[in-house]
Amino acid sequence: MSGTADDTPGAAHQIGGPGGPSGKVPTTDAACLDRWQSAPLYDVFGLAMTMLDGRPAEEILQLAMGAVPRLTGCRPEGGYLLKDGRFELGAAPPAELVGGHTPRDMSETPDQLTALHGQDGEISFREGGWGWAVGMRCAGALLGYLVVSARNPPSDDARFLAYALAQPTGAALFNADARRRDREYARQLFRAIEEREAANARLTALVAELEGQHNVHEVLARSSLADEREDGIARAVYELTGFPTCVEDRFGNLLSWAGPGLADAGDKPDPSVREQVVQDAMRALAPVRHGGRLVGLARHHGEVLGTIALVDPTAEAGRAEEFTLGQACTALALELAHRRSLAETELRMRRELVDDLLTGADEGGACARAEAVGHDLHGPQYVVAVRWQGRATDDRFIAAVAHAAQKVGLRSLIGRRSEMAVLVVQGEPREEGLYEAVAEELGSLQGAVGIGGRCEATADIPRSFDMAVRSLSVRRQSEPPYGTTVYEELGLYRILARGNDSKDVDIFVREWLGPLLNYDEAHGTDLVRTLAQYFDHGGNYDETAHALAVHRSTLRYRLQRIREVSGRRLDDVDTRFHLQVATRIWKVSGLAL
Repeated sequence: MSGTADDTPGAAHQIGGPGGPSGKVPTTDAACLDRWQSAPLYDVFGLAMTMLDGRPAEEILQLAMGAVPRLTGCRPEGGYLLKDGRFELGAAPPAELVGGHTPRDMSETPDQLTALHGQDGEISFREGGWGWAVGMRCAGALLGYLVVSARNPPSDDARFLAYALAQPTGAALFNADARRRDREYARQLFRAIEEREAANARLTALVAELEGQHNVHEVLARSSLADEREDGIARAVYELTGFPTCVEDRFGNLLSWAGPGLADAGDKPDPSVREQVVQDAMRALAPVRHGGRLVGLARHHGEVLGTIALVDPTAEAGRAEEFTLGQACTALALELAHRRSLAETELRMRRELVDDLLTGADEGGACARAEAVGHDLHGPQYVVAVRWQGRATDDRFIAAVAHAAQKVGLRSLIGRRSEMAVLVVQGEPREEGLYEAVAEELGSLQGAVGIGGRCEATADIPRSFDMAVRSLSVRRQSEPPYGTTVYEELGLYRILARGNDSKDVDIFVREWLGPLLNYDEAHGTDLVRTLAQYFDHGGNYDETAHALAVHRSTLRYRLQRIREVSGRRLDDVDTRFHLQVATRIWKVSGLAL
């Protein structure tokens, strides 16, 4: 093929051959001709050796494009590499080779290369001129194209040198890609080794952690099996962590301590501070630090039953200690919940037993049931009724009465009837001891206690209960209405109290108080109550007026109205006696005759 050469700067071999534009080669010296023909190939060989010395793909393409003008007289336009089925520019021609030429628009070149379907072929440019894509191949695979251009098509020799340049370039690119893959494989292998070592380290740490956790479970399980309760849990945590351990109930009361420092433990925390710590731990769902302690919650079904704290003023406790604390809190929650369940079951059994006793239970069965809950029904028993103003007879009230009875040493069964707590007490209760203990538990003196008569058998318990209720009623209608009343000490009130169902008593009250009762009902006054208070205070005007919360003059007016309405003289001894008895019956029975 013949043609004219490109005027690309630095072209060493003209398109027509070494003889000039005609393409004729001087023949005066055969050796010179051989050297002229061999020189470009030596150049290609030397370039191939340079390309194969471990260079990256971009440098290989730069070397190839740098040799294009020198070997072919053409202008390099770019080296394109095949990646994922598309051709991408791997390297642009060096700036010194472009020179003052206007850069070509290569935007359509990748699509033209794709259209060649792996063959070498001609490439067109918007600016015109001749272009050719020389395939860079190795091992039968197309790696990319070396794109060159010229004003006119080059000679066959130039094309041959272009193909000769493309072959070592393809081999060098193949080797570069292989080296890249080897390096990537080596990096992946090294990374895999590092990951394996890291995984082994994590596995070793995990095994050690699991062994530690297994040890925690074993120690706590031994404590649970030994039924050592809070003391066992505290000792186990101290053994496992080395930190002094404090176990407290929901309100901060000390249940157990293990390790040194008990003398420096301090007093019970302020309730508001304690509540704040509990709330912080509930929100965090993990142990929290407070006052030099790591505090964990013992919760059962969302309810806080107690706490376990590690005394750690320097904050040295870590994950292992937090795990131990969490497991110990679970053990404590189960222990306290189990104890509460037993207490509730026992309380329910006691209440059911009390209900049966008050209605007349079989003695043999009742004694066996009482023995099951730790109460001895053999021997004297007393029934006690307790009622407090402004207090519902709920579980808290029953628990407060039971705790008060325990504090004063009463061995009792407790139940609930209407608006009062009822106790069946073994042995005779002291008069004021229970009242004072309940008042302390509830923080109020506004309550009354009625103590029934002695029971020698379970069959007597319903009668003693009736006596206790009557005693309670007398106390609540007396002055003061708070305190303890013993049925055996009621005196005349015992007779009056039994008169609730007697027609004679009703007639007696109507005879002496009828006009006053009718007047009070018709006019909304309080003459009967005024008369009762007057007698209760021994006829003292000042004390009676104070009890009624009225002025002395008002009291004098009411007494005058009583004389007028009843038609009776209050200074007559017999009249005063009968009126006083009638008012006592009215108070005890609550008659509204």
